[in-house]
Formats: sequence, C-alpha cells, structure tokens
Amino acid sequence: MPITSLSSREFNQGTSRAKKAAKNGPVFITDRGRPAHVLLSIEEYRRLTRVPDGIIDLLGLPVGVENVEIDIPAMRDKARSADFS
Repeated sequence: MPITSLSSREFNQGTSRAKKAAKNGPVFITDRGRPAHVLLSIEEYRRLTRVPDGIIDLLGLPVGVENVEIDIPAMRDKARSADFS
C-alpha cells in the first residue's frame, strides 16, 4: 500500500489528486514538513473503525481461515479430588 505525502499547500491546490491517491493508500498532509492529517478512503476508514458485533466476532478466526483441525492428545492422568484443607 503506497503512502502519499502532500504539503497543506499541495493538498489545497490539488484535492482531486489527493482523493485519487487515497484510493491506493493513506495520504499524509503535512504542515511545515510534519505530518498533521491523514486522508483515507471511506472503505479503509470503516475497516479501521469497525466494531465487532459481539464476543463471537472477537474470538473468531481471521477472514480466510476455515476448517482448522486441532489434535488434542488424550489425558493419561485420571482426575483427582481437590484437597481444600
């Protein structure tokens, strides 16, 4: 994802250039050579600020990961009563 950097003056004089660049990645807008603002596409903004719907989403697997198989070995030791003395 390319990052574009524009001065405030360049941004003010060419907003259409900044909007086109934001489709490919973030656009840093600088004041006196230091990053001051970031322009993002609405899709990227929504992706970054998405709030999971619930605990299932928080615990879910990343997108594209399905059918994970886990081999859990059988326990050899039998359970014992807890000693609370």
